Amino acid sequence: MALLSEKVRQEVENILKGLKDGLKLVVFTQEFECPTCEDNRILMEELSAISDKVSLEVLDFVSDKEKAEYYKVDKIPAMVVEGKKDYGIRFYGIPGGYEFASLIHAMMMVSSKSSTLSTETKEQLKTLTKPVHIQVFVTPTCPYCPMAFQMAHEMALESPLITSDMIEATEFPHLNLKYNVFVVPKVIINEAIEFAGALPAAEFLKHVMKAER
Repeated sequence: MALLSEKVRQEVENILKGLKDGLKLVVFTQEFECPTCEDNRILMEELSAISDKVSLEVLDFVSDKEKAEYYKVDKIPAMVVEGKKDYGIRFYGIPGGYEFASLIHAMMMVSSKSSTLSTETKEQLKTLTKPVHIQVFVTPTCPYCPMAFQMAHEMALESPLITSDMIEATEFPHLNLKYNVFVVPKVIINEAIEFAGALPAAEFLKHVMKAER
């Protein structure tokens, strides 16, 4: 049974006609152990079938351990949105609800190699000298969550030192406990800086630069 309705599939097809360069969805799964992995794989298969500029690579989290280590994927279901190179854009958990539109946004961004960040923000990101890991906890019904992790994904696109993870909070309860996730979006940067809510780019950037220091 298809996960995408015909209406949604048509809408996505119209959007993906705007893809510039090709991209690849790298999916990590292990469907016997992971209750949402199968649906995530099926969704990505349907999505990649819509456009010939979108390819799909499905990997087993255990047997393809070297690939998981290469992409630094440590939980499943996981997906990397990869263009001509790996920009550090990750999705953990099946991207449903508001998250699905943000996945399409990430695909378009990677294909065009272009973000909506200001020139000033881009120049600031170029001054980074150390790796920055941004984790954004979200839920499918949160209307403010896409603003937070799209911002993180755009920063990852602009800086080779940034890795940005969208984490679907309901699928990883142990991480909710670890990071005290009681509201979403919640952002954790380098295990040291945290804040809740969708901040403007300038405020988000301050936290990123502070985390590096």
